[in-house]
Amino acid sequence: MIKKDVIIVGGGAAGFFAAINIAEQNPKLKVAILERGKEGLQKVKVSGGGRCNVTHAEFIPQELILNYPRGEKELLGPFHQFMTGDTIEWFEKRGVPLKIEEDGRMFPESNSSQTIIDCFLNEAKKYNVELLYNHAVKSIEKEAFLWKLETSQDEFSSEKLVIATGSNPKIWNLLEDLGHTISQPIPSLFTFNIKDERIKDIPGVVAQNVDIKVLGTHLWSEGPLLITHVGMSAPAILKLSAFGAIELAKRNYKFEIEINFIRQSFEDCLDTLKELKQNLAKKTVYKSTQFELPKRLWHKLVLASNMVKETRWADLNKQQLESLAAQLTQAVFKVDGKSTFKEEFVTAGGIDLKEINFKTFESKLHDNLYFAGEVINVDAVTGGFNFQNAWTGAYIVAKTISK
Repeated sequence: MIKKDVIIVGGGAAGFFAAINIAEQNPKLKVAILERGKEGLQKVKVSGGGRCNVTHAEFIPQELILNYPRGEKELLGPFHQFMTGDTIEWFEKRGVPLKIEEDGRMFPESNSSQTIIDCFLNEAKKYNVELLYNHAVKSIEKEAFLWKLETSQDEFSSEKLVIATGSNPKIWNLLEDLGHTISQPIPSLFTFNIKDERIKDIPGVVAQNVDIKVLGTHLWSEGPLLITHVGMSAPAILKLSAFGAIELAKRNYKFEIEINFIRQSFEDCLDTLKELKQNLAKKTVYKSTQFELPKRLWHKLVLASNMVKETRWADLNKQQLESLAAQLTQAVFKVDGKSTFKEEFVTAGGIDLKEINFKTFESKLHDNLYFAGEVINVDAVTGGFNFQNAWTGAYIVAKTISK
C-alpha cells in the first residue's frame, strides 16, 4: 500500500492545476496524480485546434456565469475567489503570456498548447508532484479517515482525495457506489445535421449575425452561422446545443429551427424589397446580393423563393416578394441528428451540484473528497469557459487542502 497525503485522480487540466497549486502552497504534502492514460493533458493538447483556448476575456463574474448552461448559479461565488484575471496572472508568472483574440478567446502567445503542457510538467516537477501514468482506478473506498484506492497497477491510501476525471463513466459509477447522484451524461457542444437544397454545395459560407430559434421551445440564440458539409455550425448553433442539451436529447436530435438571416422583421424586410423592386428594376434579383449576405447564400435563398436566375426585380409579383422576405427572416430547416464539434467533446452531466460545497468544492457526503472540472455537472459554451471552470475549481480545492 503506497501512502500519500493527497491523491488526485485524473491527469487533465483540473488535475494538474490542483496538484501544482497544492504542492506549491504546502510543500510538506506528498501529492500524486493517478492518470489512466500513458500521458496526461490530452484535452489541453487538442483544445482550440492545438492552440489551447485557456480562458475567455470576460472579467465580470456576473457576466462570466452566463456562459454556463449548467452551473451558472453555483459558479458565481467561486468566480469571486479565482477568476479570469487570476488565470492570466498565474500563467504569466510562470512565463506563459496569454493574448486576447477578437472574439474574446484567450490563447498562449506561442499559439501552441504544448506551451501550457510544458508549463504544467515543469511546475509538477519543480514541486515534486508524482505523476503515475497507466493507473486506471478500479475501486475507491473509505476506511476510517483514509481513502483507499486500487488501480490497475497498485494500491494507494491518502487522507485527501481529489477527483478530476472529466466525463468518465467508470469513475461516475464508483462515485455512485459512494452515494453520490450522477446526472446522466448527454452531449453538450455539437453541430446540427441538416439536408436542405438551400445549403447544399455551399460549405464554408458564413452568415455573420443571425437569430435562431428551435420551434416548439423557448430556445433561442444569435451570432455567426457556418454552413458545413453536413449542416450548420459556429457559435449561434453551438450556443443552442449547449443551452438546449437536455431538451434536444429528449427530441432525439430531430427538430426544426427557424433562422432570421438578416435580423430584421418580415415586414421591414418586405418594405426594403419593395424599394429594391423600384430602384433596381432592370437588374436580376439573383445577381444583386443584398443585406450584406454572402453571395452564395443569397443565390440559394433567391432560387428557393419561386424565381429563376433571370428574374428581374421589376417582374417580381407580391407572392415572390413575400416568399423572399420569408426566406430571409423566417427560414425553417429540419435538423436530423448531430455531429461532434471538432475534438472538443463536452458533456452535460456529472455529480449533482446539490452534493457539492462550492466554497471548497468538497463533497457534502464525504469529508476530504473533492471535485474539480467536468466530473461535476457543469459545462459551458465554447470559447475557453470549460477550462476556466477547471482552473477555478482546482484552485479552490488546492487552497482548501493546502491549509
